[in-house]
Amino acid sequence: MRFFPRPLRFATALVMLVYWCALEAAPAAAGLAPSQPSGVTAIARPRDADLAAVERALENRIVAQKLRDYGVTPEQVKARLANASDQDLHTLATASKGLPSGGDGVGLIIGLLVIVILVIVILKLMNKEIVIK
Repeated sequence: MRFFPRPLRFATALVMLVYWCALEAAPAAAGLAPSQPSGVTAIARPRDADLAAVERALENRIVAQKLRDYGVTPEQVKARLANASDQDLHTLATASKGLPSGGDGVGLIIGLLVIVILVIVILKLMNKEIVIK
């Protein structure tokens, strides 16, 4: 105990006591923050959900190009969707579920190329030979 004299032990104990009391006086509080609605994002009716699905399908480049080829403008499409019955809109939304929303397939091709290149690099690092016949 001669490396740690009595006054230094007392001072260290006193500093630790004050430190722990300060932590006890201001404990950490945690909890969930209340949620707030962020504008009009809730879909109130099934018609709104169907309309959103159809509009998402109309964002596809191929669909937009086909409509332009047939001579239909985007304004005419919006007017027809606004006047469509609930049953017709639901049928159109159901038919457009299989379409990609807004994409044209370029992302898929790039993703596949990245995977192929990654496999080739891994095989080269493992000193494996790639033979294509």
